[in-house]
Amino acid sequence: MPLRFCVLGSGSSGNASYLEAAGFGLLLDVGLGPRRLAKGLAAAGAGWHQVHAAVLTHTHGDHWTDNMLKHLLERRISLHCHERQAASLRRQSGFFGLLERAKLVSHYADTKQLEVGPFCCTPFEVPHDDEPTYGFRIDGPAGSLGYAADLGSWTHAIARHLCDVDILAVEFNHDVALERSSGRSPLLIDRVLGDRGHLSNNQAAELVMHVLKHTEPGRTRHLVLLHLSRQCNHPRLAHAAAAEAIEKHGRGINIHVAHQNAASPVLTTGRRLKLRVHSLHAQPLLPGWTQD
Repeated sequence: MPLRFCVLGSGSSGNASYLEAAGFGLLLDVGLGPRRLAKGLAAAGAGWHQVHAAVLTHTHGDHWTDNMLKHLLERRISLHCHERQAASLRRQSGFFGLLERAKLVSHYADTKQLEVGPFCCTPFEVPHDDEPTYGFRIDGPAGSLGYAADLGSWTHAIARHLCDVDILAVEFNHDVALERSSGRSPLLIDRVLGDRGHLSNNQAAELVMHVLKHTEPGRTRHLVLLHLSRQCNHPRLAHAAAAEAIEKHGRGINIHVAHQNAASPVLTTGRRLKLRVHSLHAQPLLPGWTQD
């Protein structure tokens, strides 16, 4: 059965994506409220009754909420997180302990495969602030996803986990010139531009080029651009950087820009779509697109 993937929301106000295969639904992060997430699931042709588990990339507040932990508990949906993330959540959340006591929490370990329903999930650590943060390679019965939503830099070891996937989802957070001229505090600018901050369009494009160079031709069909800054980026800038990276390899890959307030198209492995850019027409011009 093919793998279905949809970004339900991506940005500093909340992050969550939905992955489904063989009738088993998996959430990647739970940073949207239950109603907002339900709306995104409906747009993806799914519902809460199809969600069986959730995986957490890190514990920044845009990747989980107390209301969502409560909702997971009410629906008996299991949560998979790293042990260091669990320690942080115990300090921050009133509901995490209840999830643990209900035996709905399990821990994953660095680069060790985690079996979640029909999915084989391989977590790999990425540099992002001082938080234990992870990207994932997820292999399903008929397709695979490479997912790296928040990272300040990349290495060949990180890139190896993203090679030979059907769907590649990578952070394209900011344009460096816009970041530097944003009027933000120098500390915030330095943090975003640092090796443990967020990937710029150019850094992400370099990562994509490296991944495609080491990927079997024809394997990767879709590239999803995650976590765009509304103040320091624009979909057309991110798309231009991604398109240039793809063109250098002569690949026909569909580019999809994920947004904060609307679900992305549902991507299905095995389907070849006409090459296009999704959802750019609805975006405001700079600088009104705002907040990281």
